[in-house]
Amino acid sequence: MTCDPADLTASDYLDGAREMAAANRPFLAYLLAEEAARRTANPATAAGIRASFPAPTTAREGTD
Repeated sequence: MTCDPADLTASDYLDGAREMAAANRPFLAYLLAEEAARRTANPATAAGIRASFPAPTTAREGTD
């Protein structure tokens, strides 16, 4: 992997999104997937990426 964010590819961001999803970090996974979709030239592929990593809800469940 590279140290310069400008050199990262859609695949790099998608790999990161998968890692964050596996680590139970859905919002970070969503953000990385959005960047992957933005860097993807094919609109259908970008839509598939976005569908795979939907925006998490911001509501928190109470811990009574």
